[in-house]
This record gives sequence, structure tokens and C-alpha cells, in this order.
Amino acid sequence: MDFQLSDDQRALRSGMRDLLGAVFDRDRMRAAVERGGALDRALWRELGAAGFFALRLPEEDGGVGLGLPEAVLLFEEAGRALLPGPLVATHLAAGRVKGAAEGAAVVTAADGDRPVAHLAEADAVLAGGGPLDGEALRAYVAAARPVRSMDPLTPLHLPPPEPVAGRAAFAPERATGCAASAPERVVELVASAPGRAPAYAGRLRYEAALLSAAEQLGSAARTADLAVQHARERQQFGAPIGSFQAVKHLCADMLARTEPARAAVYAAAVTGDPLEIAAAKLLADEAAVRNARDCLQIHGGMGFTWEADVHLHLKRAWLRGATGLTGAEAEEELAAGLGGAPPRSGSSAAHGPGRSQAGGRA
Repeated sequence: MDFQLSDDQRALRSGMRDLLGAVFDRDRMRAAVERGGALDRALWRELGAAGFFALRLPEEDGGVGLGLPEAVLLFEEAGRALLPGPLVATHLAAGRVKGAAEGAAVVTAADGDRPVAHLAEADAVLAGGGPLDGEALRAYVAAARPVRSMDPLTPLHLPPPEPVAGRAAFAPERATGCAASAPERVVELVASAPGRAPAYAGRLRYEAALLSAAEQLGSAARTADLAVQHARERQQFGAPIGSFQAVKHLCADMLARTEPARAAVYAAAVTGDPLEIAAAKLLADEAAVRNARDCLQIHGGMGFTWEADVHLHLKRAWLRGATGLTGAEAEEELAAGLGGAPPRSGSSAAHGPGRSQAGGRA
């Protein structure tokens, strides 16, 4: 099997990097920081027009018709650019929530009792009982409580402590988001307290973890590039600091973390295997956090300043690592898979399916 990227995949990745360089350069990223992480709806629609959210929808449903390996490439570029917003949730909602595929709707996810990102700006929320919008969403937002986020580009809300009665947007098994006829409304009131179930179940849970791992991979690669660039340019004692052995080792360690994570993420995108996705998320989380820390160290005192971008990568990496399939949960799934024992009762692993195949080429 050929695991090299195809010419089309390279062109897709290059095109997304060029697009993000045009619509979300450093100045716009810093402007987003200054406005507290509020989403730019024009940027969201731009992503929708480029097929970012509809990438895996069939062409007959208005999508691009590509697979999980191609989605991983786009999310890697998004992580590299520190693109804000509930990208994973909106991507997975395409075809399930009206407007998500086109970027007309912002969709976030309520995963258990964890903080919810960009809740105040969301048009729908993926919760355990199905997507929430309209009356149910307004009740949910009113009962949620804003909390301080470590990432200035990701505003957070604590989910309601008690069940919120409301109407689910669409039945997940019926919603298409782009079908010719409107999906039937769910008329029964549902209890939407997120603490009762994860945002994603079965296959979607692992796809969300893999796309988050791809973002972490992009961030890890970017901080490695920033560190090498600074080590070449920064002069100390009449020589670039990159010529000093200690700095060389830090840069080499960053590369040694990034490339295994890349191989794991790309391979998991091809197989769709839950255990491989868990391993990829572990490696990508470690690479993103530790690379950002080493990058900050190489930058020295200026790396700690607000004007440098390194701290933004570190904070986003911390936040991603604590959402979705966390490190502890991924370790538990891997241990259960290696030992042949079933996941511990009540653990996140109990929500997962058996091994599945995603297909595709990476």
C-alpha cells in the first residue's frame, strides 16, 4: 500500500494553506484575539464555500465527495494557522444540521459536563440527545454559565447543571441538511443536559478525536518551524543560537515528536481503527504541547510576551488535549485493546464501537 500523499492530496493541502494565508493571516488572527475570540461569520462562510465543512458529503448532496484522509489534511492546516471556532463539530454536522455544510451555521458540541466552546455564537449544539436549535438552544444558552478560557481565541461556557427541556433540531437519523425536502421536526421535548451523554457516539466520536489530533499535528509542526526560524535568526555571542548544541537538541526533539505523530494521524485516517485513532490522539497531543513549550524556551524571554504567538499555540494545545478523547481516556482504550479486556464500566471507552474501516489514501 502506498502511504505517500497523492498529487491531488498535496494540491488540496497547498490550496488550503494558501486560502488560510489569505483570509486568516497573522493580522486577522491578532484581531480575533483582541475581540475575545468572537467568530468572523464572513470567514466561516468562506470556509464553507471552499468545501471545508462539506468535504466528505457525497457530491449528489452538494459535498466534495472526499474521505477522512483528505479531511485530516485540511484540519492539519487549520491547526497550523490557529484557526478558531468549532471546526470539528461543524464539519461533523454537515448533512445533519441545516447550513453547516455551507458555513451558514456555526455548530458546537456539548460533550458531557465539559465546557462548551463558542456557545453564545452557535446556531446549533450537538448534544447526547441530538442537535439542539431554536427554543431548545435558547434555553440551553440561558442556563449555561460563561467561564474564563485559557485560550483567548476560544470562549467557553459551563453547561447547565440541570436538564433543560427543549426541542431537538432534527432527528439525527433523518437529518440531511441538504436534501431536497426538509427533514421532519422532532415534536417531543427532550432532556438536553450534556452530562448524561457525550456529544458524539460510535464512529463520530473517533472521527472527532482524529480531526482534533490533526489540528494538534498542525500546531506541532508550526511551532517546530517557528523555533527553527528563530534559532537561525537570533544572534548570541556573535553566532546564531541554532549553532548551540542545546538548542539543536530541542529542535531535533520537536521534529522527532512531530513526524511520528504525523505518521500515526495519517495511518489512522486510512484505517479508521479506534485504537489507532486513540494512539494518534495521544501522540499528537504530546507533540503539540511539548513542541509549544520547547518553542517558547527557544524564544527565551520574548516567548513569554503577549506579542509572541507561541503562547497561543500552547494554550490551544492544552485546551484541545482536555476535550474529546483525552489522554487518560485514550490510554485506557489502548490498554483495553492490547490486553483484550473490555473497557472499564462507565469509562469513555465504553461508548466506542468495534474496529471500523474508513478507507482512503494518505
